[in-house]
Amino acid sequence: MTFTFFQALWNDYTKLAPQAEVIHQMFSEQNEKVINDHVAFRTFAGTPLCLDSLEPIILAMNYRLQEQYRFETKKLRARSYVHSDPSVPKIFLSELLTHELSDQAQAILEKYTQQIAAPHLSPEIFWSGRHWDMPTWADYQALLAESEYAAWLTAIGLRANHFTISINHLNHQNDVKSVLETIKQAGFAVNTTGGEVKGSTQVYLEQGSTMADQKVFTFGDGSEHAIPTCFYEFALRYREPSGEYFQGFVEGNADKIFDSTNVSKAM
Repeated sequence: MTFTFFQALWNDYTKLAPQAEVIHQMFSEQNEKVINDHVAFRTFAGTPLCLDSLEPIILAMNYRLQEQYRFETKKLRARSYVHSDPSVPKIFLSELLTHELSDQAQAILEKYTQQIAAPHLSPEIFWSGRHWDMPTWADYQALLAESEYAAWLTAIGLRANHFTISINHLNHQNDVKSVLETIKQAGFAVNTTGGEVKGSTQVYLEQGSTMADQKVFTFGDGSEHAIPTCFYEFALRYREPSGEYFQGFVEGNADKIFDSTNVSKAM
């Protein structure tokens, strides 16, 4: 069940992030052991697809709640989950607190989120995409001006926005900086928000990521535009004083990783 879940996620994800397939293959050809550290999802609070509604599906797959997070500036809350088998990727699930947005943004989002029918809540929901009409370009732009997360989610829907290579499991490269150099040399842009490498040994986690691929979509008004889709992340975990590797997430890191889907950050 777990293998088929992540394989289905990967198949959907790589349709929007072909860079991930290329990078994965590149590392494999270098005799690296490519292991997925975690996947991440985005959703809307106050809807049938809210974090609280999706959590039971995750828990039913032998995960347990690990930690809760709050991103004040981006108006998000999130939770992380770890599997009973430590070799299974972790899950990071965030939701947009839509009630904290402006009245204009809330009105725009309501037009789309009210279309969500009470779904059958099974693992397939995590690669189900939009449960509403594609937004108009004007609505997308208005949301983008206030919340990149809101614009992205309204256009892309519920699916993995990134997979993550565990640097701890690579055979040859053992730090985030060298991995990112390899990525740049291969022609991919990396997220530079807060520096290319986010985190430190002091917080027991270092991360970096590509900037999201872009794909042309036909918007609700019939116009076509290229927008950011999904990205690939790289994570290095350090041992805590207990001797165990840190398995959680760091809000300061994650806040910057969110910017990997922000087109303005890539310019």
